[in-house]
Amino acid sequence: MTTKTELSPTARESKNAQDMQVDEVLIPRKVPSLFSARYGIALVLHLCNFTTIAQNVIMNITMVAMVNSTSPQSQFNGSSEGLPVDSFGDLSKAPKSLSAKCSVIGGQFAIWEKWGPPHERSRLCSIALSGMLLGCFSAILIGGFISETLGWPFVFYIFGGVGCVCCLLWFIVIYDDPISYPWISTSEKEYIISSLKQQVRSSQQPLPIKAVLRSLPIWSICLGCFSHQWLVSTMIVYIPTYISSVYHVNIRDNGLLSALPFIVAWVIGIVGGYLADFLLTKNFRLITVRKIATILGNLPASALIVSLPYLSSSYITATALLTLSCALSTLCQSGIYINVLDIAPRHSSFLMGASRGFSSMAPVIVPTVSGFLLSQDPEFGWRNVFFLLFAINLSGLIFYLIFGEADVQDWAKERKLTRL
Repeated sequence: MTTKTELSPTARESKNAQDMQVDEVLIPRKVPSLFSARYGIALVLHLCNFTTIAQNVIMNITMVAMVNSTSPQSQFNGSSEGLPVDSFGDLSKAPKSLSAKCSVIGGQFAIWEKWGPPHERSRLCSIALSGMLLGCFSAILIGGFISETLGWPFVFYIFGGVGCVCCLLWFIVIYDDPISYPWISTSEKEYIISSLKQQVRSSQQPLPIKAVLRSLPIWSICLGCFSHQWLVSTMIVYIPTYISSVYHVNIRDNGLLSALPFIVAWVIGIVGGYLADFLLTKNFRLITVRKIATILGNLPASALIVSLPYLSSSYITATALLTLSCALSTLCQSGIYINVLDIAPRHSSFLMGASRGFSSMAPVIVPTVSGFLLSQDPEFGWRNVFFLLFAINLSGLIFYLIFGEADVQDWAKERKLTRL
């Protein structure tokens, strides 16, 4: 005969308290996002990306003005007035200079490794990375105006001053983790730590190089980023040139028209991050969300560019397609570009820098290959350039859809060392 033991009221209350503590660990309590520490850090990173890319763009915008003003016939503070039509923003050099700055992005992922709850990483990363688009928009829109009215040195004074402010904010606001952050609420600190409990450990372990090189998910990210950067580089370098040569309208003469794709892309990029996190709350698998965002950021954008030669109605239509293509391409911020945080959070900083470095080969190769195709076949050269873009973009996308994953890889998990 079995007897059922009854718990005393004190023991029952103690057990209930323990169960509540376990539930709080397994299901992190939601804390307000507005004016929170983690979103404040995202805004600081947004400003840092803004000034980093803006300084790259203004370097290309003011290059001719600097050369002319340093000639013996020019005065020190010469403006850019009287430059040739295509001198402003010769963006064929922009991707090479931008790719040199892409290495700074990898360091940001070390922050989200310990600051970004998994179900908020899409929006946090998209807020931070969208600063690059706002930097392009601002530099293109007002960089030439400042250079013509005040002189090219003031472009560097103004954007350099913004960079100093961002640097100061970085030193004050950015901390390694929520534990050491002095201005974070207790509820938010517990929320972030409990959300990352299964991913982040305090122990530091070396990167398993051989396992990384054999990892198909890592290679899918690298090749996917490469194919997407081929798309972005072609949009930046050759689409304005295509519109100028086919429709005899130089959109670079109009600062607002040139900057329009970037401000629309800035909005879509941030919205895409919130949409990705919204899908996670609807029980979508993480890898499904990442692949959906990557598909929407690659396939429609490249298809719109391929359709350009078949739309000969007006340059307004072509410019609208360019704007839409540029906007949709930013959805990859919530897809392939933050996938390393999912599969290897403890090594995300290095792997993000490595994937960006691999993809930065695309901006170097695009001008050479596209220029060769245009010189060989003047009649169908543009179609060949756009079809090559579509083929490369589709190949990288298919490889990522087949081999991309979102689970933490075995080589990225904590390994317990035993001593004999």
